[in-house]
Amino acid sequence: MFSFPPLLSSFPRLLLPFLVLLQLDFASAESPSKIGNGYRLISIDESSNGGLVGLLQVNQKTDTYGPDIPLLQLYVKHETNSRLRVHITDAQKQRWEVPYNLLPRETPPLAKQSTAISSRKDAITLPKSTDYPGTELIFSYKTDPFTFSVKRKSNGQTLFDSTSEKTDPYNPLVFKDQYLEISTKLPKNASLYGLGENTQPHGIQLNPHDPYTLYTTDISAINLNADLYGSHPMYMDLRNVEGEASAHAVLLLNSNGMDVFYTGDSLTYKVIGGVFDFYFFSGPSPLDVVDQYTAFIGRPAAMPYWAFGFHQCRWGYHNLSVVEDVVENYKNAKIPLDVIWNDDDHMDGHKDFTLNPTNYPRPKLLAFLEKIHARGMKYIVIIDPGIGVNTSYGVYQRGIANDVFIKYEGKPYLAQVWPGAVNFPDFLNPKTVEWWGDEVRRFHELVPVDGLWIDMNEASNFCSGLCTLPEGRICPNGTGPGWVCCLDCKNITKTRWDDPPYKINASGIQAPIGYKTIATSAYHYNGVLEYDAHSIYGFSQTVATHKGLRQLEGKRPFILSRSTFVGSGQYAAHWTGDNKGTWEDLKYSISTILNFGIFGVPMVGSDICGFYPAPTEELCNRWIELGAFYPFSRDHANFYSPRQELYQWESVAISARNALGMRYKLLPYFYSLNYEAHTTGAPIARPLFFTFPSETSLYGLSTQFLLGKSVMVSPVLEQNKTQVQVLFPPGSWYNMFDMTKVIFSKETHHLTLDAPLHVINVHVYQNAIIPMQQGGLISKEARSTPFTLIVAFPLGESQGEATGNLFLDEDERLEMKLGSGYSTYIDFHATVNKGSVKVWSSVQESKFALDKGWIIERVTVLGLNGVESSLVIEVDGNDLKDTSKVEFTTREHEPLERLEDGGDKMNNVMVEIGGLELPLGKKFSMSWKMGIKA
Repeated sequence: MFSFPPLLSSFPRLLLPFLVLLQLDFASAESPSKIGNGYRLISIDESSNGGLVGLLQVNQKTDTYGPDIPLLQLYVKHETNSRLRVHITDAQKQRWEVPYNLLPRETPPLAKQSTAISSRKDAITLPKSTDYPGTELIFSYKTDPFTFSVKRKSNGQTLFDSTSEKTDPYNPLVFKDQYLEISTKLPKNASLYGLGENTQPHGIQLNPHDPYTLYTTDISAINLNADLYGSHPMYMDLRNVEGEASAHAVLLLNSNGMDVFYTGDSLTYKVIGGVFDFYFFSGPSPLDVVDQYTAFIGRPAAMPYWAFGFHQCRWGYHNLSVVEDVVENYKNAKIPLDVIWNDDDHMDGHKDFTLNPTNYPRPKLLAFLEKIHARGMKYIVIIDPGIGVNTSYGVYQRGIANDVFIKYEGKPYLAQVWPGAVNFPDFLNPKTVEWWGDEVRRFHELVPVDGLWIDMNEASNFCSGLCTLPEGRICPNGTGPGWVCCLDCKNITKTRWDDPPYKINASGIQAPIGYKTIATSAYHYNGVLEYDAHSIYGFSQTVATHKGLRQLEGKRPFILSRSTFVGSGQYAAHWTGDNKGTWEDLKYSISTILNFGIFGVPMVGSDICGFYPAPTEELCNRWIELGAFYPFSRDHANFYSPRQELYQWESVAISARNALGMRYKLLPYFYSLNYEAHTTGAPIARPLFFTFPSETSLYGLSTQFLLGKSVMVSPVLEQNKTQVQVLFPPGSWYNMFDMTKVIFSKETHHLTLDAPLHVINVHVYQNAIIPMQQGGLISKEARSTPFTLIVAFPLGESQGEATGNLFLDEDERLEMKLGSGYSTYIDFHATVNKGSVKVWSSVQESKFALDKGWIIERVTVLGLNGVESSLVIEVDGNDLKDTSKVEFTTREHEPLERLEDGGDKMNNVMVEIGGLELPLGKKFSMSWKMGIKA
């Protein structure tokens, strides 16, 4: 048996919890000398669909990493005003690509259909270089050796340049069956983000010479700079030239394993299969980039309202009574809780779609679900892809009957996960998708769960190689750890798919690519190799699960997936996997969450307080303060960890009530950001440079983040700290917990803020209108309370404006859109102009909000200079006659310190207009004059 490094030994849902994987010197994988001399362009013509199609012929054949593919097809097209595609593949033989039915896109035309030239002897004399301009981008190429560049049309800035000079440390274009290489030059002022999934210790900004390997792998998120659960081969490039910022993105749509070498002035892709299928997105703002990117890969999934409540999970809720106690303890502690989860404790022998008849008897479970559903709570359980090999197990029987499993040498590939011996469903097979959907339906009839959590779908395997069931012994025998391989296995090295010529930096140590996963020479539907399809396994399972859930009751699906790929955000939320209860992991969570917003997966969070082992009381305080503002907010812990529900410590319960109390007041804002994400791709949690792209000091900031464009979260991330250093961009920032407190500056600056144990600093920025409600212990309750509008003007300015919006709908309907009769969209506006203040709304599709009876009870206006006189309120254009209940109060703002604009910022007021009963579904306006204070 092949001897693998012991530190790769598997552990419950995290390979190696107690050891961090060692990393090779990533730079040492660079080629010692040049491979070949690239390709030359021998023909090019306009294709029938308006693009360019041409042929590339190899200049110098080499055998490094295998023989060159002699003739390549080049296809280039400006697919939209802001998106350019460059596709390079074998001109004579079809190669593996990400399936077009999983990620729909245009099929490139064939060269022989669009150009008469097919060999060197037919070649005509081509110009040495030429341009192919689009609306925003220009594609330029040189013929021999063939190189290309992409430029921004507005300013001529080069965004991508594949030229390889003799002095460059990287090769010209290389295209072999199992090794593809291409590079781009980069300017020193380029700030790069993306290329995940990995845990980045240096923050969100890519760090030169750190390893970036993309290959979906079940190793825990504590492993730094290693390929983790997802593969997202895209990066965003943000540059600031003479004060003008611009961003663009580059996607290499390829599911094969790859290393990406970023040096600071170049970036090199080394890929072990597939094609070069590049997409360039012109931006120029970061929000434009994610809008264009998600327009192509799929808009983020619409989430139900309750998904933005708080979630509690644990691996180790041994029986139903424990779960019932958890729910009641949250209620008694007055800590909000919307969703209770089960890891595999509810299963019969760890088998998918089953119930443990002793610990989770169906009648009692159904009674429990009826009770919590009546309160508005939800219930979610886990399912893993591995189906237990058991002839008495109906799911397995039906799977065998439908021939749904991945094969090796004609038989279902045998692996081991929690049930013991398993087969893996082949989600590229249409029959498997139907079978899986039927199993989801059957399980939902057994237990009316409200969502599904799909885990271990990288895919994870406790064994490696070709395995068989052992004779004469039980596997597993129930006496040792369930993650130790007990099948009889032998290593597979006989094919080039199991042992490719180029070794990616898998698991951070160049582990064999078939280690603890499906053998890469196993095959899927239509003979597709696992070697090619490995990193889309979790994505294909997500798509199948989403389809199955949509067919149940016409409700909006909720899926949480560990493994993700380009486009996963269209179907699922994500959590950052098996983290550790450490201060470092608390900090790392921010960068990973921000990256996934850029990847088009905005519903993302980390296990609050850490998955293992035992967090300290102080750490758990700080983690719930931060985690309350993750888009997806869930406490989850390991089987072997002590209990860490938020009520276990009174101090943590205080922090939870404080932070989650604010989250539940902000649920309308979170949900409106969900609508924005679903329609434009905008991340829910985003780096500060999304709102302030010209502030270069924010480009690497990874300890703070924005919710939407206007709410800034600044957590404590270090032990024994009761203050926090916060970087404030220019303008006025109001404390969300005490809106009289304000910070103002004309320059980006650091400020030290008090942050006692139960305090997290959250600020709202000027020019914003934030819709809030009164909160509650369940989102259903919170959603029925009156609204408050927070209107934030620049502090003390005589002229200013503010805007905001609110989306409301029947949140469990499949579609999240206007025009259905079950939704309302409201724009809020406010202006101040020389003492005249006006706040008003415009309403689309008013019926839904009116039917719900929602009202605006209070409007709070920040940053004014003076006191009120002559308040006028209109509803639907008519004066509000009875204002007897309306209360108008003012309180002075308290600037934290006298900053550079000094005294005139020290005497301003917050105005609160209470006692209102304005129907949310009707347009309103209110206006008044600000008099001079006595």
